[in-house]
Amino acid sequence: MQGNAATVIEPEMADRRRSSNISGDESVSPFKLLLSCPSGLSSSQVSVKFDASFDRIPHPDVKLENSISEIWNRKSQHSSLLFNGSKFRYAGHSFATVVDSIQVASACFHLGLTDYRTFVGTNLNPSWQKFIVESQDGCSRCQHTSSPLGNGAVVETSDNRILVLQRSNNVGEFPGHFVFPGGHPEPGEVGITTHQCNKDSELLNKIISQEMFDSIIREVVEEIGVPEESLCSPLFIGLSLRVFNVRPAAFFFIKCNLQSEEIQRLYSSAKDGYESTQLYTVPMRDLESMASNMPGCHQGGYALYKLMVDAMKEK
Repeated sequence: MQGNAATVIEPEMADRRRSSNISGDESVSPFKLLLSCPSGLSSSQVSVKFDASFDRIPHPDVKLENSISEIWNRKSQHSSLLFNGSKFRYAGHSFATVVDSIQVASACFHLGLTDYRTFVGTNLNPSWQKFIVESQDGCSRCQHTSSPLGNGAVVETSDNRILVLQRSNNVGEFPGHFVFPGGHPEPGEVGITTHQCNKDSELLNKIISQEMFDSIIREVVEEIGVPEESLCSPLFIGLSLRVFNVRPAAFFFIKCNLQSEEIQRLYSSAKDGYESTQLYTVPMRDLESMASNMPGCHQGGYALYKLMVDAMKEK
């Protein structure tokens, strides 16, 4: 599969998809596809623009803004597992198909900084819709939300199965649901704690861009238990947005050179195995029914994978 083409999926197109969603409103799709790259983009085709201008803007309603701390304090008192780590905030992207007169697809992520505490207090706030600016379009609608960039991997085994996890009851979001392995690119992994103006911005952008690809490999290794050398280089296949609490996630396709049976054995000793209760190795024909019990952003991940598969059939 060559990383030489991509397709922008407009939100209104994605809205035509109909499936079950967490809000219970069957007229609303549980996800939007913000960007689809059916041929996949390699790490050299994905870049980052990291800047303080992409950080969250505090909400002008002081009471609503103060609820962030109130919710975090209440939740942290009841859970020793909560940790306020820094995250990259998704604030949009740009896309191009021509670079120096050569037909090459590329995507650039616009990222700021946020943290898990603010994510819990905005996107996961029971009143999360109050943080949305309905009069605005695109990412401006979410200017007051944390919106940390998540990631997910559609991992295909050597015997053509897809890896799907069932989340445990110990996790903060969607316990018991099916998900693809994933998590977040982590600022801490590349030594970022603040917007450091004295740093070479071009170098910093390259480091963060590489972390996007390194982090998805790390998540698969830690959650599934497979060795890193069994995984091929990830290909970025698109961006999905969970409509419920506007949760963005970047999805990747990764080939694993191990068979399902061996992966199941390795899963029993996975480092982050506590996050899930079971690993399924699923043929493509069964994946759609499982996807209907995934969080919206992961349903979007399945849609991106299906677009990739359909594009390969047309070649």
